[in-house]
Amino acid sequence: MSTNDPADVTTTSEQPARTGERDLGQLVVVAVLVVLGLYMIISTWDVVAGFEGGDPLGPRFFALFVGIGLLVLAALYTVSILRGERGEEEAGEDVDLEGGAHWPTVVQLVALVALNVLLIDFLGWAITGALLFAGGAWIIGSRTPVRDLAIGAVLSVGSWYAFYVGLGVPLPPGVLDGIL
Repeated sequence: MSTNDPADVTTTSEQPARTGERDLGQLVVVAVLVVLGLYMIISTWDVVAGFEGGDPLGPRFFALFVGIGLLVLAALYTVSILRGERGEEEAGEDVDLEGGAHWPTVVQLVALVALNVLLIDFLGWAITGALLFAGGAWIIGSRTPVRDLAIGAVLSVGSWYAFYVGLGVPLPPGVLDGIL
């Protein structure tokens, strides 16, 4: 049985997007979207059509779709920014939203990725991927290195096979060439 009692009505805590002062710094994101969209559209014309007749849309369709989509998103985001609309602030459970970035952690993660880039040709993706996962986990606070290395090894070898066998994209095998 239903009643029209106002006490039975539940309310949600969702708030509409805030309006007010314009945050023009977000236009940098718009510029990145425009550059990426234009790059995708322009570079699509260099794609050589493969199996004619087997694919009615051709290989350029998806890249054009994504490039145009990026430009449309950039336009919509620009309108939203210029109107002064701002999204709702993220509510963090265990994160201090008032605090800034912990720059030592950021620097360590960037250094870890740079080290991965330097070592990937020699050691290969399977090894550097495992080290990347374990090192990243250690930097952000995990203190179980054996488990982290095991998980990293499973993920990196699995992704190596997914790319190499599943997609036909060779990742560097490094010192494990012939073993993988």
